[in-house]
Amino acid sequence: MGARMSGRHILLANVFFAPFTYGGATIVAEEVARALIRRHGMRVTAVSVCRRADLVPYGLIRSEVAGITNYLINLPPQVSYAEIYNNSRVTEIVARLMDQLAPDLLHAHCVQDMGAGFLQAARARGLPTILSVHDFWWLCERQFMIRSDQRYCGQNPVDITRCRGCVQEMSAARTRQDFLFQQAAQADIVTYPSQFARDLSEASGLAPGKGVVWPNGVTLPDEGFFRMQAARRAGDPRIAFGFLGGPSQIKGWPLIRRTFTGLGRSDFRGYLVDGSLDGNWWRGHDLTGLDGDWQVYPRFDQAGMDAFYARIDVLLFASQWKETYGLAIREALARGIQVIQTDSGGTTEHTAVRPETLIPIGAGPEALRPQIVAALMCDPAQFPAHRVCGFGDQAAELARMIGGLLGQDIARARA
Repeated sequence: MGARMSGRHILLANVFFAPFTYGGATIVAEEVARALIRRHGMRVTAVSVCRRADLVPYGLIRSEVAGITNYLINLPPQVSYAEIYNNSRVTEIVARLMDQLAPDLLHAHCVQDMGAGFLQAARARGLPTILSVHDFWWLCERQFMIRSDQRYCGQNPVDITRCRGCVQEMSAARTRQDFLFQQAAQADIVTYPSQFARDLSEASGLAPGKGVVWPNGVTLPDEGFFRMQAARRAGDPRIAFGFLGGPSQIKGWPLIRRTFTGLGRSDFRGYLVDGSLDGNWWRGHDLTGLDGDWQVYPRFDQAGMDAFYARIDVLLFASQWKETYGLAIREALARGIQVIQTDSGGTTEHTAVRPETLIPIGAGPEALRPQIVAALMCDPAQFPAHRVCGFGDQAAELARMIGGLLGQDIARARA
């Protein structure tokens, strides 16, 4: 039996969208959109951006993947500082699409490089709008509150007068903040993936009172995952660690490298995922000094997720900044994989996370090494799979919000 058809048309805006998928927020936007179509009978049209030298700047390209039409706006190779957050050409194009497509609601995700001006355009047209904040771009021109010395800013709330050492030019940063705060205020609902993200954003002045926590879903394990996991463990009983963060300081690679250098034992495996588009993250990095058997694992998509997670027993999440969510942690927990992580903001908001095990940001190998040693002594089968929100659950919650804005209940779909 299919879902009851609602017929509602959602215009979805995100900097990237299939066929050009990159980053966790894009995956969330795509998977939720597909679930809205499949389970709730909605229609979704996307608008995103690309950069192609063979096409005219600000030309419009129409693409379609998995039943979703995507209008790609071709940006020029370079744009100004102000055009990253307020691009009048992009605003004009999106406004024309609103007029042509006549959607019922605008759902805006990450809009860096697109600019946020079309939120005002939606308001001028009486178009209900949901803004989903995935990172700290709305508060910080560097997007992740990471200073130029590659350390987490730590402000809470964010006071732009204390940003002088990071921003390009203070008056320009103030103008940027004023504009973005004005645009965010145009949304009817502002969603955040964690309580931490909402509290920090609203305390800093971003659309106070409009925020709701809308936790991200993840791709849940397929039926055969646990058989595949058990078969791998039976064939190779060595504990296997996995790290998806790349070789950067802010993701904690230097801490992991120091911890696994001189550990004093090598009866385990390690996988370093290369999440880059061109396979260059780990190129030139010498892994021979690490204890254990380490290798680079190629970038994988949602369909290849189970194959990777079946190879590991412990996920290393050593982020050195306060993140808004952390998809990998939920993906691992859903598959009965132990997580060793830092006290990294929204990533810790799951019932399976024990606060006493969190490694303080900035701590050295002496804090991480005992947990590594303990993991090597555990039977990985003792870690159960945890209940984690899937994209279907996340889409159902969004459908409820859309139904509330549009004045009808379109969230009750029949399986």
